[in-house]
Amino acid sequence: MIPIADLPDVIPVFPLPGALLLPRARLPLHLFEPRYLAMLDDVLKTSHRLIGMVQPYARPDDSSRLHTIGCAGRITAFSETEDGRYMITLSGVSRFRIVNEVDGFTPYRRCKVDWKGFDRDLGTAEKDPDFEREPFMKTLGRFFEDKGLSTDWDSLGDADDELLINSLAMLCPFDPEDKQALLEAPSLTTRRETLTTLIQFALRGGSGDEILQ
Repeated sequence: MIPIADLPDVIPVFPLPGALLLPRARLPLHLFEPRYLAMLDDVLKTSHRLIGMVQPYARPDDSSRLHTIGCAGRITAFSETEDGRYMITLSGVSRFRIVNEVDGFTPYRRCKVDWKGFDRDLGTAEKDPDFEREPFMKTLGRFFEDKGLSTDWDSLGDADDELLINSLAMLCPFDPEDKQALLEAPSLTTRRETLTTLIQFALRGGSGDEILQ
């Protein structure tokens, strides 16, 4: 893990609506736009190999604005396709707060960032002592059935609390603003509570009479 003192003050950012990265989680990305291929080339030359994932604002008139909080990931795998595109994997390192956008000559966006306030991101996996897994998994099963989703239920059942909650936060088809709320949750417990609320809302929106058990 990168010590906080070694984290850079300026990082490239990738504004991608609905793409959520969380600390200690992995996010696969497909890069093909020339500006992001240039970003990849530049990042691979650095010692930290960090890219910041940030949500742009949802409204079209605010599309150039970025949410203040994002999450940086380290490139831990990449491969090139025959037509010059790249598949990369970002491993989540830490959330950050954008201080300001940095002007420059790169075709991609860069920001000065502050890592303070996210110390737990650089530690060991978080626990959720109040997590009642069985009723949560039953509700999750209804949600997946309602949305026509499939998953490896055995793997989910065996996953530890952080891996389960963060993986679901990243993979479930929520709106970008909901993904941002999951990102900004201050602890694993509050992220699980937010995730549960979003699932409950989606279920109740279907028939109006679903309740979280």
